[in-house]
Amino acid sequence: MVWTPHATVATIVERDGRFLLVEEESGGRVVLNQPAGHVEENELFLDAAVRETLEESAWHVQPDYLVGMYVHQSANNGVTYHRMCYAATALEHEPERPLDDGIIAAHWLTRDEIVARSAELRSEMVLKCIDDYLAGRRYPLDFIFESLS
Repeated sequence: MVWTPHATVATIVERDGRFLLVEEESGGRVVLNQPAGHVEENELFLDAAVRETLEESAWHVQPDYLVGMYVHQSANNGVTYHRMCYAATALEHEPERPLDDGIIAAHWLTRDEIVARSAELRSEMVLKCIDDYLAGRRYPLDFIFESLS
């Protein structure tokens, strides 16, 4: 079997001390995650973060900076995920917009509320990214050079 990493993005959106999370079905359970997903073929990481956030939460966002790159191997399926996590500003909400398949709802939760629900997190990367964001980790958007033909 050939090892294939999965390129993914996640977006941290904070508003009034609350973080945008999505409640979704994954592996037969309901979990909480940042708006996140796989980068599609010929798609830039930044564009993927904006698209996934809109598709999963119905929020248009403007990425501000990169929080970090995270590598996580799932204990559930053995897949290795390479996650680019961006911080973004919420611009506009489309409450009537249908959410992606598997997404139940979007929620705005404080860090304390997220910690209280830690058993529901899709992975430890959810809280790690939030804590890095709160610690002030910020890299310019051009930190990642992308050139697609």
